[in-house]
Amino acid sequence: MSKAKKYTIEAKGFAIQIYTEDFKNDYISLTDIARYKNKEEPNVVVANWMRNFNIIEYLGIWEKLNNPNFKPIEFEGFLNEAGSNAFTLSPQKWTKLFSSANIGRNYWFCNRYQMI
Repeated sequence: MSKAKKYTIEAKGFAIQIYTEDFKNDYISLTDIARYKNKEEPNVVVANWMRNFNIIEYLGIWEKLNNPNFKPIEFEGFLNEAGSNAFTLSPQKWTKLFSSANIGRNYWFCNRYQMI
């Protein structure tokens, strides 16, 4: 993101950072949202979220539609492992494997994968 403006909202007593470039595409810090469940280790909450088969499937669909560098063949093998007890994923690993542009930055952004 270039020239992003940052502002904060509060929900249930927790500050959540919002970043915007044009006030049409807002990016919400998932790490800040995860602090609601675990103040000391929000990264654990996000890591557990990223282990879920349905989340990985959704991320793959989004990438297929929006990322010209996405590798669908590699993704299919990866998806077969998602949800198993031994499966782990970080935004950095996702970026490295699938050339994602936004996930894996210093901030976790939600709007890239609009949760509907």
